[in-house]
Amino acid sequence: MKALIFPILAIISSALACFMPEIFVGYKGHIITLLVIIMLGMGMTLTFNDFRDIFYKKSALGIGITLQFVVMPIVALGVSMMFGLENELMVGMMLVGTSAGGTASNVITYIAKGDLALSVSMTLCSTLLSIVLMPFLTWLYIGQKVPVPAIDMLIDLIKITLVPLTIGICLNTFAHKFIQKIQKVMPTISMGAIILIIAIIVAANNANIQKVGLLVVLAVMIHNCSGLLFGYFGAKICGFSEKIARTIAIEVGMQNSGLSVALAIKYFSGLSALPGAIFSIWHNISGALLASFWASKTNHSTKE
Repeated sequence: MKALIFPILAIISSALACFMPEIFVGYKGHIITLLVIIMLGMGMTLTFNDFRDIFYKKSALGIGITLQFVVMPIVALGVSMMFGLENELMVGMMLVGTSAGGTASNVITYIAKGDLALSVSMTLCSTLLSIVLMPFLTWLYIGQKVPVPAIDMLIDLIKITLVPLTIGICLNTFAHKFIQKIQKVMPTISMGAIILIIAIIVAANNANIQKVGLLVVLAVMIHNCSGLLFGYFGAKICGFSEKIARTIAIEVGMQNSGLSVALAIKYFSGLSALPGAIFSIWHNISGALLASFWASKTNHSTKE
């Protein structure tokens, strides 16, 4: 029952933000701070040895990133054509499909009892690759040139992910006795932060969400669920463990939709930003539900 608390609260906060956006919209400027807190907390659960072990999981890293940049763009294009989405919405879908893994994927992996070090490594690698692949794949599939702010993107990546994560790992390594005392509450703090982020995203995009058609919502849901399914079963077919399969599924299915929204608004139109805005909400809810299911399954197995 405890495992269901996260998705239930995520849905409740989304509904509340829909009907009373004024409660959350004022906190839009604090999203980065919340993500930093989350990454710091996750770092406190890791050691440098966890990342050393990634060198022995190169194949998992390679499979995950390949699936992400092959499956997600193709599904985005296919779903857009299937639903007959207009050009601006198709551009938005492609921007989401060609994005790297999002920071939220690390949180969801953490909750799902996946391989957090692998998740963070995949996010970092896919983000670096997306600087080249995102504009190339968008041009390849729909003939649109997308200027990606590479330097700004790398700076944000360092500030939001690398710095707090490294600080957390250092604290866990050199002040382990002290960190042990607060490690138990960090998952709760992380869940609270991601729930607040979901509510803020819903509140900030409330007007656009009400205008968008059901087809776009369905397109986004199919896109996300396809990534989760291809990631999980693709990893299983390749012979990876349950823990790694969960991680790859989450990394492939959860995109950096925030970046796609920013690029759409800057280089295209508000309409092109809608798929990314909806994806930001949906992938957190679907990810939370899936993570809670997997976490409860792991806890049950451990008890047995």
